[in-house]
Amino acid sequence: MCASPVKKNEPDNRKGQAGGDSGPASRSRTDRRNSQAAKPKREHVKKSARDAALSVLTGVEEAGSYSNLKLNQILREADLPRPDAALATEIVYGTIQRRNTIDYYLAKLVTKGLGKLQPWVRSLLRMSLYQLLYLERVPDHAVVSEAVNIAKRRGHQGISGMVNGVLRSAIRQRAELTLPQGMTDAERISLEHSHPEWLVRRWIKQYGAEACERICKANNEPPHVSIRANARRQHQDALLEQLRLGGFDAEPSALSPAGIVVSSGGNMALTPGFGQGDYSIQDESSMLVAEALQPEAGMTVLDCCAAPGGKTAHIAEKMDDTGTVWACDLHPHKKRLIDEQAQRLGLKSVRTLVKDARELAGEFEPASFDRILLDAPCSGFGVIRRKPDLKWGKREEDIAGIAAVQQSILEAVHGLLKPGGVLVYSTCTIERTENEDAVARFLEAHPEFVFDPIPTTGWPESAPLEQAASGMISIMPDRYGTDGFFIARIRRLA
Repeated sequence: MCASPVKKNEPDNRKGQAGGDSGPASRSRTDRRNSQAAKPKREHVKKSARDAALSVLTGVEEAGSYSNLKLNQILREADLPRPDAALATEIVYGTIQRRNTIDYYLAKLVTKGLGKLQPWVRSLLRMSLYQLLYLERVPDHAVVSEAVNIAKRRGHQGISGMVNGVLRSAIRQRAELTLPQGMTDAERISLEHSHPEWLVRRWIKQYGAEACERICKANNEPPHVSIRANARRQHQDALLEQLRLGGFDAEPSALSPAGIVVSSGGNMALTPGFGQGDYSIQDESSMLVAEALQPEAGMTVLDCCAAPGGKTAHIAEKMDDTGTVWACDLHPHKKRLIDEQAQRLGLKSVRTLVKDARELAGEFEPASFDRILLDAPCSGFGVIRRKPDLKWGKREEDIAGIAAVQQSILEAVHGLLKPGGVLVYSTCTIERTENEDAVARFLEAHPEFVFDPIPTTGWPESAPLEQAASGMISIMPDRYGTDGFFIARIRRLA
């Protein structure tokens, strides 16, 4: 028998920065007393942490909202004290991360089946069971009491009674909530670490069962916060000293030469240093992209799919804001994000363009760029710890379509690179179809391009230096506690 879930000691405060999304689900004025189909009643009650979490989870399920965007919107509206915001954040991400496991247990406790419940009731049960099973410092009575009160406010007596009964049954049967024996590796990892079974099967085939389990386990760990100093203003060491003097727990990255990991720093986008452009918030693995591109002062660089602009800014900083960085994206609102980044950081060399990357060959002359970055659209399976809803929103058949888009962009932009120039292809996924296989297909079709060793001068000794020498880096989420990422550097010979 697999052991029962082990509770975490306390909720973590995940620090994502993002924009808004659609508002909370509307609530009916009508109270249909004896019907579970009753819509939530309109209330004017200040949101608690659990109210906020439920609004996010319901928005994710009903409207397909992105969890990080919806969470930031709801937290801004609720104006919760910091501990309550931290609890709401942990409940949201933890419930989404552990959905597979939670639903397996709830199926034993909900007589009529989860599928027959309204989305908000299903989300309420999921988040409540998550707290009972995984948050040790949250008392059982507090979880049950608030869940019942929320059910009364949003529904009717029948729903609140059902919620009360299910949760009290879960408490009584907690020792019996275990996973069955005799499962295959894919079935066990899928249930124990709560990932879609089709995805687990793919990763077992690509990496083996042990590595797959490590990846899935890492995807359920809270992400840490990493920042990168604005190189035009100060070096990493100076920013480290500044942060420590300000009371932050900050350490240099074990992966990126420019990265700093900040623990217990809260939302780093709310500090004066961020607002005045002293640093950018960026995952450590993502920071390696500009390092691999190695742009030089005065160059002309194309960033094909640039939003939200973190890599664009890093490139411009490494060029000391000389030359030109063309930052392109498909959507006007994403162009604004890039413009805002450049303005905050004081970068004048960044020029933005709204354009489908597959049409860029009609915008620029052939062989007009010294460097090209294609941070390609991808499945995003390397960032599941930050966006856990990704794993539930994708289907296996989506991967082939994504890979086809990646190839079409490579075909469209490679002719814009000068002979002797460098193209860096990167993704935030660990899917080989989108990574190593994508680059191999391109090189087979274009013998005038070859792998080029990724320069690693100044990199930490713990960084993947041997991989870099081959021209490709594949970073797994379990290796450094960062996002999963893929980077390939190829050079045009003629």
